[in-house]
Amino acid sequence: MPLVSTPAIILSALRYGETSKIVRLATEDHGVQSAIAKGALRPKSRFGAALQVLSGGQAQFLLSERRELHILTAFDVTTIPVGLTSDVRRYATAAALAETMLRAAPADSHPEAYQSLADGLLALERAPGDEVPALALQRLWGLVGALGYSPGLTVCVRDGRPLEAGEVAFSVREGGALCRSCARGAEATVLPADARAVLVGFQRKGALPPLGPREAAAHRRLLSRYIQDHLVESTNLVALRFWQECEWGNGR
Repeated sequence: MPLVSTPAIILSALRYGETSKIVRLATEDHGVQSAIAKGALRPKSRFGAALQVLSGGQAQFLLSERRELHILTAFDVTTIPVGLTSDVRRYATAAALAETMLRAAPADSHPEAYQSLADGLLALERAPGDEVPALALQRLWGLVGALGYSPGLTVCVRDGRPLEAGEVAFSVREGGALCRSCARGAEATVLPADARAVLVGFQRKGALPPLGPREAAAHRRLLSRYIQDHLVESTNLVALRFWQECEWGNGR
């Protein structure tokens, strides 16, 4: 088994037996991978307290070509996002990012998705509190886009016709906006012009828009439905549901 070394972020960590852990890693070079850290729970383990969810570092593991579970030999921590624990909204968003990556990213090299996750966690730590509601949406939509699932907003997702400015019919099931002709009889909702502009801005990673509590809540509902429909199908995303439903308020 070849020994590989790659930047990685821990997406989940589960106890295995009396002394070991199984971790799921988002890696820059090998996509999402599972690895067993043998002896990680022993008092004098070489891993120490390194295997914490959302921590980033350099992972080394023996890459098995026949099995989906590899052997983690080292994890040298470079980032511990303690700032995320200062605010439930920050941590809920980070957990939703990790869960989306875990469920939707392939077990192949996907550096764009990895970088989107890493940048999102860092931005959530550093952002002022009043920016977190909009930033959470921007970063989750950013990961959705990096994974290849951006919604269509400028042309009809069914027939490819360019769409006029203003409000549009938006179909979560079909992956974006519909022209007037295709919208007839389709399962779609009206996306007001300002909400459409916000989504376009999120895709382009522009300046964060000012969002009131009700508007932000509507955007969270839309994004949650979109991820559930397009990225994970029937999988129940616990972290995403908590992110949508937790108390957001207007914290600073």
